Amino acid sequence: MKYTSEFSNQIERLKSAVDKADCIVIGAGAGLSASAGFEYSGERFRKYFSDFEDKFGFHDMYSGGFYPYKTLEEYWAYWSRYIFINRYTDAPKPVYNVLFELVKSKDYFVITTNVDHCFQKAGFDKKRLFYTQGDYGLFQCSEPCRSETFDNEEIVKQMYKTQIDMKIPSELIPRCPHCGKPMAMNLRSDDTFAEDEGWHDAAERYANFIRTRKNQNVLFLELGVGMNTPVIIKYPFWQMTMNNPNAVYACINYGEAICPKEIKERSICVDDDIGEVITRLKGSDTCYP
Repeated sequence: MKYTSEFSNQIERLKSAVDKADCIVIGAGAGLSASAGFEYSGERFRKYFSDFEDKFGFHDMYSGGFYPYKTLEEYWAYWSRYIFINRYTDAPKPVYNVLFELVKSKDYFVITTNVDHCFQKAGFDKKRLFYTQGDYGLFQCSEPCRSETFDNEEIVKQMYKTQIDMKIPSELIPRCPHCGKPMAMNLRSDDTFAEDEGWHDAAERYANFIRTRKNQNVLFLELGVGMNTPVIIKYPFWQMTMNNPNAVYACINYGEAICPKEIKERSICVDDDIGEVITRLKGSDTCYP
């Protein structure tokens, strides 16, 4: 792959920004996990869900998550398989690991809309992570009767291993221990999302990190954030960069590397694969030959 001198200059600017930063705020979206190999359509979808595709007619994992299954046995057969491959298996490419090596010696914090737990699996400190949209590894009451979440690893692996013909045994259907209603995923898709104590603690730690470092040399490093939920990461990063003359905004996003004109002089936008860029920043060939 050949790169232009402009790409090389952007990489050098990014290296300098990382080196000079007193702290780094990482904002991560779906594009980061996609770069790590967590694709939700195409070959990877067909590898794990060709039977569901044939029977129900959807062609990607996201659509499968919203399909109106007639039984909870089918619903949880799909979701247990989905959770197992996207939460309890490692990403095909070690992009998150390389990112951790790049920032682990810095004062950092991560805010992410991703729910696949890849940051913690790569070694990031869980006290420096804010998962705003939930976690594939957690269940909640579908009502919900209270703002409580439940670790699902053991039951998900049971459902995954014992499902037959796209159905789980009825006795494995997870139910709320308080009210008996069926469990649901702890994912923000509507107003039933349960913000538990851990969620609020993480939100407070993130707010405190931003507040106590607002005048430092801050690098706002945005990775793979699209325009589905820009108010969570993208717009706040732009606003905080504009309000802090010592801040630098960096956006790495294939096809969507943009910034407003007000902060253009203090922005670094790289339209390329995140894993490739991070690998070059780290000076490693871990992800790509």
